Amino acid sequence: MTLENQLIKKTFYETFMEADEKNPIRVLGEAFLAGHKDGTADISAIRFAQGEVYFHNKDYEAAIFKWENTHNDLEPWAKKNIADCYYEIGQLSTAEEIYKSIDTESSVLQSEVALQLFSLYIDQGRLEKADQVIKKAVSLNPDYPNVTDIARAFFEKHKDWKSAIELAVNEAIRTESHHWFDILKTYADQGLTNTFEPNYFSKCLVVLYGVDQTRFEQMVHALWNGYRNESSYFSWLREFNQLFLNLDANREQSWKELSSLYQETYFELIDGTYLMKELAEIIPNLLTNWIKIADRADALFASAAVLAWSEKFPSSISPEVVNDAENLIFHSRNEIDGLEYSLTLFDSIVKWAEAQHVDPGHRFRWLIRELVDFETHHVFVAGTSGNGKSAFINSILGENIQAAPTSSVIVFKGDDETEIRKISDEELTTFSSFDEFQEAVDRRLNKVVDNAIIEFSLPAPILQENRMVLMDTPGFSDRNGMEGEAWKYLHFADSLLFVLDANDPFTEKEQEILMQIREYAPNLPIHFLLNKMDEIYDEQEAASIVEDTRSRVRAYLPQAKVLAYSSRLRSRKQQNDLAEFLKNLNRPIAEDDRIEKILIFIRNLIGHLLDKRSEMENSLADSIKWNEEMVTKLSGAIHQLTDLKKEKVRIITRTFHKVLEDIRSDLSENIPKILRESSDMIQEDSDFRKIHLELNDEMNRRVHAYINDKILPELYRSLQEWIVTANDELDHCQSFLDEMSDGFNAMYGEERIKLKCDFKVLDDWCRDADRMTSGVQIEKVNIFLRRTPYQILLKSAGRLLGAFQQNNAILYNKYKQFVENEDYLDVTESITNKLLLQFELFAKSLERDISIFFRNPFDVLNQMVEETKKEINDKEEELEKMRSNPETYRDPLTLFEVKLRQYEWITISAKGVLQI
Repeated sequence: MTLENQLIKKTFYETFMEADEKNPIRVLGEAFLAGHKDGTADISAIRFAQGEVYFHNKDYEAAIFKWENTHNDLEPWAKKNIADCYYEIGQLSTAEEIYKSIDTESSVLQSEVALQLFSLYIDQGRLEKADQVIKKAVSLNPDYPNVTDIARAFFEKHKDWKSAIELAVNEAIRTESHHWFDILKTYADQGLTNTFEPNYFSKCLVVLYGVDQTRFEQMVHALWNGYRNESSYFSWLREFNQLFLNLDANREQSWKELSSLYQETYFELIDGTYLMKELAEIIPNLLTNWIKIADRADALFASAAVLAWSEKFPSSISPEVVNDAENLIFHSRNEIDGLEYSLTLFDSIVKWAEAQHVDPGHRFRWLIRELVDFETHHVFVAGTSGNGKSAFINSILGENIQAAPTSSVIVFKGDDETEIRKISDEELTTFSSFDEFQEAVDRRLNKVVDNAIIEFSLPAPILQENRMVLMDTPGFSDRNGMEGEAWKYLHFADSLLFVLDANDPFTEKEQEILMQIREYAPNLPIHFLLNKMDEIYDEQEAASIVEDTRSRVRAYLPQAKVLAYSSRLRSRKQQNDLAEFLKNLNRPIAEDDRIEKILIFIRNLIGHLLDKRSEMENSLADSIKWNEEMVTKLSGAIHQLTDLKKEKVRIITRTFHKVLEDIRSDLSENIPKILRESSDMIQEDSDFRKIHLELNDEMNRRVHAYINDKILPELYRSLQEWIVTANDELDHCQSFLDEMSDGFNAMYGEERIKLKCDFKVLDDWCRDADRMTSGVQIEKVNIFLRRTPYQILLKSAGRLLGAFQQNNAILYNKYKQFVENEDYLDVTESITNKLLLQFELFAKSLERDISIFFRNPFDVLNQMVEETKKEINDKEEELEKMRSNPETYRDPLTLFEVKLRQYEWITISAKGVLQI
């Protein structure tokens, strides 16, 4: 046992013992005495050993005494042992102080002191101190027995994963031990490593690559999955791929797990979720590394991915890698279900488009669905105008379907029932009648070629027996060849039947068109129908024409078949020849061919969606402009309505005030007259002591009678006339608003605005007119009892002189003269004001009532303005978002295009022909 081990275990005292000695106390005591006597022994060493013996026997006080008196090279160990004693007796603070005071160059003693302090801090619950001291112990001497294991156990117990991972990384790099790499992988498997920046593990991975490739692959897989759903995922991809790029990995080694991980990640990255700016610096290195290690199962995908990406982004991948991919793709095992992948791609594009609120169109769904039907053969019927193409199709169908050249693509399908549908990008429409169908497709009525497909299903035995559909398209023109939309559907066809006119077969123009078709669809089988043979009366000439046409056709297309035909004849031989011709035409459909067609239409769909984006932007801009114009028009309508309301308020209130003015004038004129005429009740024999009272009552009675019998009926009649006038004015307003509603609704293209006024105000006016003119009760007016000087004088004279008969003549004359000459202005005004008070109040409410009449139109128009402004704002925000971030729409389509090109490369590799 080495000295350091003895010091650690406190067995230094054994150096003083003989082999057969059993009592160390006696031996050390004798040695101590002998040393004192002769002075040759190291007394400090003996004391140190005695301290050990006392310690083992738990006599800590004696041990401390001995070690305090140790003054040789063992003194640092003695101090450590003293601290151990205090530790054992529970004086932890004293022990800590002594441990920390030890100054030594011995790494072993330093480690022992650190471990003791670590235990002490654990006992005290001072975990932060314990953490510090164990980390120091590891950094001082990581090879010290158990120190790293103790540290790892401490970190794991307290879930200090950061420290645990750092320990594992450092030890793995230092020791290159499988043990520590496996521990680190365990942490990665638990998802604990993703809190570190990915570059933290780079050095560790490089070391592991040199140590154990299998463990390297497993470690990468664990770290990769840990970062997958974290914000640092792309940082990991950048860091690892740059690291792996510099390693000498190749396909000669087995990288099955990592190759599969590359494939999974690549498809995950290009699924349309990420933008190109995020992928531009990641994908090239990822693909370079993938193809470097791709196993046989993944080599086809890897090479196709490299070629597709490099085509879309030239110079992003080195030429050496691209050349490697070109060589590899034609020597890879093709076990891929191309149809499944193609349909999955189509579905993913459709779902993405729908998530962007862009309709991918019914037409593409229909095309893909039809192409998946491998049992049905699609025959594209083509030819120049006037060659009898429509007549041929009619003869096949057994009905006169095509009365004129078509402006649309029509697909004729055999079925038990007749149904005609129009399949456009926007909608599916079923025609209700044959006439409606003919109107829709007649070229003479529809000058522009529609991109919609007309699906015409009908009982057609020859189509049903041969599992065949015929596709008719707008004919070739002398100037432009086939219409642009019709070209798109060449790829839908499994074969093309070119209809020629027997009178002038296979003209130069037809040869040019044929070459265009071959260029556009090089793999499409083409056959010919020599039509109108019934117009060639000489059989020998007819045979010569057929043979000559067949010879000239085969100069271009050696495999092409030519059938002589007459749409007018119904001979059994011709029918048999036609049946045999169509039977030969209907060759087995190769799945690869249909997959290639599906991929072509997926490419068309991507182009369609890119065009849709421009259409959407233009549509939004047009909508904003149109809505801004509508706001202007609606605001103008509100101003018009405001002016109209003001005008009607003015007219209706003015008319009403005119009624009141007429009544007031009548009252002002007639009440004084009535009051003066009341003098006829004054007689010479009247009792002048009471005449003023009687006269006042009579005047009130006559005024009331006048008002009730003449004024109120007249007022009622005038009010009814006023109501009729007001009704006419308001009716005019409603008519004006109805026209305004119709105008706006015509602009909106739907019934969005209804400007209905509230005619209940007229009912209220009628009711108020009845109420105000129905027997008005007017308070009795003090006409002749007022305290004017003259009246006081008359009343006083009447009371004083009325008792004397001879004075009556004088009083009679005076009263008569007074009544007939009084102006009664105050009385008349008072009666008029009282009578017309409620009418005046009514007049003041007219403007409010007319506002109520117009309230709904104002509300509707103001609401429309607010809704339109909100719509403008929403569309402006949407347009701004589209224009400021075009990549959010464009980039996913670019990635779909890359994925499509990858599948196209896989299809090419299946044919074994390199196409650039």
